[in-house]
Amino acid sequence: MVFSSSLFLLYFFPLFLVVYYLLPNKARNYWILLASFLFYTWGAPKYIFIVVFSIILDFLLAKGIHQNRGKKRKIWLGVALVINVGFLLYFKYANFFVENINESLVQMGLTEMSWVKVALPIGISFFTFHEMSYVIDVYRGVKPPFKKISDYALYILFFPQLIAGPIIRFNEIADQILDRRFQDHINNRLAGFFRFCIGLAKKVLIANVLGAQADIILSQNIGDLSTPIAWIGILAYTFQIYFDFSGYSDMAIGMARMMGFIFPENFNNPYVSQSITEFWARWHMTLGRWMRDYLYIPLGGNRVKRWRLYINLWLVFLISGFWHGAAWNFILWGTFHGFFLMTDRLFLLKFLKKTGKIPAIIFTFFITIMGWVLFRIEDTSAIWDFYHKLFSWDLRYCDISLNLKFWTILAVAVFFSFWGGINKIELLQMRWFNDHRASYKLMLQSCAGLILLALSISSITAYGFNPFIYFRF
Repeated sequence: MVFSSSLFLLYFFPLFLVVYYLLPNKARNYWILLASFLFYTWGAPKYIFIVVFSIILDFLLAKGIHQNRGKKRKIWLGVALVINVGFLLYFKYANFFVENINESLVQMGLTEMSWVKVALPIGISFFTFHEMSYVIDVYRGVKPPFKKISDYALYILFFPQLIAGPIIRFNEIADQILDRRFQDHINNRLAGFFRFCIGLAKKVLIANVLGAQADIILSQNIGDLSTPIAWIGILAYTFQIYFDFSGYSDMAIGMARMMGFIFPENFNNPYVSQSITEFWARWHMTLGRWMRDYLYIPLGGNRVKRWRLYINLWLVFLISGFWHGAAWNFILWGTFHGFFLMTDRLFLLKFLKKTGKIPAIIFTFFITIMGWVLFRIEDTSAIWDFYHKLFSWDLRYCDISLNLKFWTILAVAVFFSFWGGINKIELLQMRWFNDHRASYKLMLQSCAGLILLALSISSITAYGFNPFIYFRF
């Protein structure tokens, strides 16, 4: 079940909210937990037991970490990390490793390993990172572990962020799970509704339109594409993935706010970045902070020798790429971004600063598009063919129609992707989303939200194309 489906919008979420607001404060967490359990079970009934088992295990391990000191404490943490990483490696990457081993065996003239493919539990990358955040924060003494397993289960299963983030660290939400009475008021509910509708419109009215055209173009034989059509295809995907994922994040943030939870922001106008370093401070920000605090800093952060710092950067982004998917193209994508982060440190940041704002944005956006080629095309041999097509000046006729609706939505996507580059727009956005003291602003937002909701539902019911890119991660 995805947020942009008719089932969720017309039945599941409205019913959930009605019951939630009617219940007393003490019962609301239990209702969220039950709804979250049903939400996950609806999409992956076979794997809910894996999630529940991991929840029970991590809850007990975190207690062991909290109750012990010295070496025993480290042992408990080590066991927790090995189990969580082991789950992730097995369910998400076992097929990848076996397939590559078998390919090597075949090339050497040997017999392939027999293997029953492992199915991928929905959202395993996200709930594994949440579980690791829990045990690490308890180990570091940032927060004590939950006393009730139901509170911990709510943190892991909370349906707005269960299958695709944002990645909420334990220390960011622990207090809100225990008591959020002062945040659960009408202003936050209306502000959350508006934010949800903004995200839904991003996903349905923009990302879906661009995604349909991107799929048509990028599914063609690369040799049959012209250079202009290839560029249109990858540009459509570039804006599709942004509005799809940022739209989902907006919906998650909005739904949480309607229940009194305040989630951290996940996107901040990433395509106006003036370097790849800045891009990763604006794109999927909760993942970047997770990688920084739980991987990069433990590896030594910026306090190590220069050569070690570059290795750490590359390693972190190699892991980040692999985290996104069990395929070589994701590894290449992570390595690609790690390379540019390294060159930023060497000389690129200084150079881009001298070029000025607009040239730096154009250069960074170009590098980002080149990265999305790696992210989108899974066949590594086809990747290089696509790069060649982009720069081959092949102007042959290509029988792919591009209607007025596509061009209009693409123009809208370009505008809203780059308007953050205008002075004071970012500040205006933050005020619009987060400052909700004025009643007239809430009324305007609610009216705008209702219009966007109606348009989005109409689009969902009229068209069958409604994918979600990050659903498989």
